[in-house]
Amino acid sequence: MSSLRIFSVNQPQDLCLQTEDVTLITEKLQQKGVRFEQWQAAAPITADSTTEQVMAAYADDITRLKQQQGYITVDVISLSPNHPDKATLRQKFLDEHIHTEDEVRFFVRGQGLFCLHLDDEVYQVLCQQNDLISVPANTPHWFDMGTEPDFTAIRLFNNTEGWVAHFTGATLSRQFPLLD
Repeated sequence: MSSLRIFSVNQPQDLCLQTEDVTLITEKLQQKGVRFEQWQAAAPITADSTTEQVMAAYADDITRLKQQQGYITVDVISLSPNHPDKATLRQKFLDEHIHTEDEVRFFVRGQGLFCLHLDDEVYQVLCQQNDLISVPANTPHWFDMGTEPDFTAIRLFNNTEGWVAHFTGATLSRQFPLLD
């Protein structure tokens, strides 16, 4: 189940809010300029579905977002627990970074934890199947896929280079809980 946890930057051991209420999650994130919505597939999707099948199942929502936000590149990424570089990949995303464009992810299956450093708070958004999150450009954040990653996600970009991170050098991400 999707969830939102909010912590104070200065007191990472104290939870300010925890909710699984999608309406409240959407509202709280919207107040910070973060898009959160849920999509439903137009066709059945499994772990074995091809990129083409995944894109077709969500074609209407993808087209809508591309038209609304000007995204030009769309791809599908999958990671499984038997991926040989899973530990290295996890570490790559755990350090706080920003992007010069929105980071848009839709979880076709599985889950991932987006941690957003918003002013003096950290918003941890557990995205699961059917969740879309759009982290605004230049928002410091980190991402955790867990020790046994198992997800498929659609990514939308405003550029042709794809995922380009600019690491902040901050160690804040090491103070907050992650996925098991």
